[in-house]
Amino acid sequence: MTDGIEQVSANCSFGGWHRRFRHRSDCLDCDMVFAVYLPPAAESGPVPVLWWLSGLTCTDENFMQKAGAHRMAAELGLAIVCPDTSPRNIDLPGEDDSYDFGSGAGFYLNATRSPWNRHYRMYDYVTDELPQVIVANLPVDERQSICGHSMGGHGALVCALRNPGRYRTVSAFAPICNPTRCDWGRKAFSGYLGDDRKAWREWDACELIRQSGYAGPILVDQGGDDNFLQDGQLRPAELEAACVEKGVDLELRTQPGYDHSYFFIASFIDDHLRRHAAALID
Repeated sequence: MTDGIEQVSANCSFGGWHRRFRHRSDCLDCDMVFAVYLPPAAESGPVPVLWWLSGLTCTDENFMQKAGAHRMAAELGLAIVCPDTSPRNIDLPGEDDSYDFGSGAGFYLNATRSPWNRHYRMYDYVTDELPQVIVANLPVDERQSICGHSMGGHGALVCALRNPGRYRTVSAFAPICNPTRCDWGRKAFSGYLGDDRKAWREWDACELIRQSGYAGPILVDQGGDDNFLQDGQLRPAELEAACVEKGVDLELRTQPGYDHSYFFIASFIDDHLRRHAAALID
């Protein structure tokens, strides 16, 4: 891991700072850019972190510019860290051929299939390497929660389920709940992990819950008019069934009229931030 980070840009926002940084990632074997919102409270001491994992095709910029989260994060004293969604510009064959595999579609797992396994280790990046970089270079402490959208919503669930006790809270917007049973997941898992479906289960939130349960509460918001809900990509009913089976405290809220876009996220992000802050700020 390289401790040094290079600031790419900085914007004052609600008395705090939205900063973008570039650094060399050892685990991804490439340069990566990530964004951080630091609230005004970070001027006087370390603050807790909310990790945000974005969805297919996104970079670190989508959430920071569209979600409207800075105002509430500033008020609550939360830092928000937004990684990219995949390695970039590494010249793997086919990395830019489709929106749902390769660039912008890392699925927050550790690839085992060549040639993707050299670079596509986004799980290790967001749970190990980047947290160390953040703590070493920025005024944050080890209090953490995690949230995300779509592919990133599933990533947030998987990170929390595979690391019980690390994140004080977890929530998601329209997550891909059961990727082993949807087209997006089957394409990504076969490409990154190969054809052994037993290996796929280690990266599927529903399967992880059925294996080990989960001790904390989970909040999921789902747009009622989400076209990806209608075509079977998201499958929140399977997540609900797994949680009922294992006695996991899931609050699954269907929001009528809302789609899959950042208009949906911006409409409910304040509620998620307040819930995370209640657990993070002692």
